[in-house]
Amino acid sequence: MVMMKYETNVERPRGVAVVVHGAGEHHGRYRWLIEQFQAAGFHVVSGDLPGQGKTDGKRGHIKSFDEYIARITSWLIAAKTYKLPVILFGHSMGGLASVRTVVRLEERLKPDMMILSSPCLGLVNQTSKPKEFLARVMNRVKPDLYVTSNVRNGTGTRNREVIRLYDEDPLRVRKITVRWYRELHQSMKAAFTEAASFPDIPLLVSQGGEDLIVDRHEVRKWFDRLPINDKSYKEWPGLYHEVLNEPERADVYLHLAGFIETQLALLIERDPVTQS
Repeated sequence: MVMMKYETNVERPRGVAVVVHGAGEHHGRYRWLIEQFQAAGFHVVSGDLPGQGKTDGKRGHIKSFDEYIARITSWLIAAKTYKLPVILFGHSMGGLASVRTVVRLEERLKPDMMILSSPCLGLVNQTSKPKEFLARVMNRVKPDLYVTSNVRNGTGTRNREVIRLYDEDPLRVRKITVRWYRELHQSMKAAFTEAASFPDIPLLVSQGGEDLIVDRHEVRKWFDRLPINDKSYKEWPGLYHEVLNEPERADVYLHLAGFIETQLALLIERDPVTQS
C-alpha cells in the first residue's frame, strides 16, 4: 500500500498543519499531535516519507535526499490549496528534510511559519573513521546494503508506553542502507551550508535538553547562523529526543501553540482582509 498523503479536515479551519515524521517511523506515530492541531482548528496534511511506513520501495532506503524534499513539497502544495495559513512541522530527520525543502521552495509555496522538533542537524553517536570509510566505499559499489542504525531502543523518549508501542510497531524501520546513511550525512552538511539562504519565515525550534540521538549543540549552532528576523529556540531540560512523546508533552505543545497563535495574530495584523 502506498501512503503518499494523509489529509484530515476540520469544520471551521484557521489554518493547515503539514506534519513531517522522522527516520524509521511513519505519520501514524503523530496521531496525538494531529489531534491537538485538529482541536485547535487546523486541517492536517501528512503522510509517510519514501522508504518509510506504508510507502512502496525498499524500506530504509533512498537514492537521494531529494526524494524527501519532493514528497514534502507535494504536501505543501496540497496545504496551499486551502488558501489558509500554513504551518510546517518537522521532527528529527523530518525536520532536516523540512529545512532542506524550504530553502528550495518557490515563494508561493513557502509556509507561513515553521516548527522543528529536535531537528537532525548533528548526531550524538558519531560513526568511527574506519566505518565511515567503509560506508563511502560501499555507497559506490553496493548502496542498498543494509547496516544497523546507531540509535538504541529507548533513547528517543522516557515514556515507557511509547517505547513499547514503537518496539512492537510493524511499520518501524529497523535497518538503514549505506546510501540512506550517506545521504543523511550529506544533507546535514548541506543544511549548514544553506543556512544563509534560509527564507525569512517565523521559526520555532523545540529541542530536547537531554537528547541522546541528535546533538543539541549542533542544532543551536545551525540556529544561530540563520539570518532571519523572527526565530525562537526552546530547549527543554531533562527531555529526550521526542519532546512531543515525553511525559511533559502537553507543556511542549502549549508552547508550540503559543508560537502559532502569536504568528496567526501577526498575519491578521499585516493582512486582515486575506486572513479573515
